[in-house]
Amino acid sequence: MPPLIECVPNFSEGRDPAVIEALLAAVTSVPRVWLLHHTADSDHHRSVLTFAGPPDAVGEAALRAVTVATEMIDLRQHEGVHPRIGATDVVPFVPMHDDGMADCLRVARWMGQEVGTRLGIPVFLYEDAASHPARRQLESVRLGGLRGLASRIDTDPSWLPDFGPPHLHPTAGALVVGARRPLIAFNVNLKTNDLSIAKTIAKSIRQSNGGLPCLKAIGVELASRGIVQVAMNLTDYRVTPMSQAFQAVQAEAVKLGVEVAGSELIGLAPQAALDQAAVAALHLERLDPGQVLETRIAAATASTKIKDPTLADFLDAVAATEPTPAGGSVAALAGALATSLGIMGVRLGHDIESEHRLTQMQHRLRELIQDDADAYTQLLCAYRIPKQNPDRPQSITTALNRATDIPIEIAELACEVGRVIYTCIPSVKQAVRSDMTVGMIMAIAAAEGGLHTASVNTQLNQELKTTESARIARAIRNLEELKRLCYTPPPFESGHLIQPGPA
Repeated sequence: MPPLIECVPNFSEGRDPAVIEALLAAVTSVPRVWLLHHTADSDHHRSVLTFAGPPDAVGEAALRAVTVATEMIDLRQHEGVHPRIGATDVVPFVPMHDDGMADCLRVARWMGQEVGTRLGIPVFLYEDAASHPARRQLESVRLGGLRGLASRIDTDPSWLPDFGPPHLHPTAGALVVGARRPLIAFNVNLKTNDLSIAKTIAKSIRQSNGGLPCLKAIGVELASRGIVQVAMNLTDYRVTPMSQAFQAVQAEAVKLGVEVAGSELIGLAPQAALDQAAVAALHLERLDPGQVLETRIAAATASTKIKDPTLADFLDAVAATEPTPAGGSVAALAGALATSLGIMGVRLGHDIESEHRLTQMQHRLRELIQDDADAYTQLLCAYRIPKQNPDRPQSITTALNRATDIPIEIAELACEVGRVIYTCIPSVKQAVRSDMTVGMIMAIAAAEGGLHTASVNTQLNQELKTTESARIARAIRNLEELKRLCYTPPPFESGHLIQPGPA
């Protein structure tokens, strides 16, 4: 299973419940994506969603949410205190493991291209995904707001977008997409309505003005509450922890004769950051993570849990009402199971060459389980593109080609697996010959399933039917030959392959 990644998109809507619910529904419509948290603020007029899952699923969820935002949010009618340049302002992908940044970069670039092509929105890559040093910082892209960005696009070739048209979308503006390390959005509220005080404090504590490292800050007004706020981003809490940021705001507020009203966390924060804050607040000499009750319980019970729930999760996902995974993925799983039975038999017979061949095919069939689900998800997304969008026909054709190519490959591989197993049966131990035969039967089922899926898809597109007809016909011939081998008594010792039954 690929490493999980997180996505924390910010949308320029914090007041309309219908829009916010539509954004949440877009994210939760993607299988294997978990919506972890969401927040909406009417003064900032902004919503922040946090969700996680496998990289491709998270990218698809983000794309669906951006599509909804583009359809439902009009920046021309937007008023809010938070800086923004888009209906979807920023979409960061965040690795949840040390080796996850490559996946985040790949998904960020894929999404940028999809948004630029499908939705006609200019996309700028930032942070680790940035294509130009001047765009690495989000505030650099937002500099001057929509007017400032539009002017740079028009006058400076180095500010042409990474994807999409060289002009702002009339209602959705622009979009910033990137890959970055975890950050903490942490705000401190002040007991005053004087915005200049919040701006003064923000200026004095942020890194860009010589303040705390890894700290960004702005001053904003919370009109609905009659107070002002120092809104901060801690880009590395290990360098500047939350407690230090809070103390810095508090110290500057005291100098200006203002009290702190409280603080707030936007979105989610790592446990380590909260532990860090607890240590500072309580003046603990140290805090061993093992002293956290939930951590100790989790460690104690870990050995009793199922180590790899992948199969159970897959079965539950197939049984769910979501469209993926479905027939093609199940066919690929059947093929992978067939190879496992074959590998078991040839290992007992010390047939290293056959083991190597079957292992390679199993690896590919395991990949195809997910590939088929992803391909069908892409096809569904293509069909959801508005009919008036000129890119819709090509998007559907591309997605349909992939959704057909994958089940054909499943069928081809399954036939090859069955053939290899058949050739190995005479030399394997007699005790496992019946198991090898079951492997052939599973391979036949996998091939049948793959060919059925492919044949259904080709009925949707005459050109696809023509281009794939020879390949499908060849796979059908291979399948029929495999059936003959499996269900006809073999030329060697009888009784070890399944015998023909009554018609």
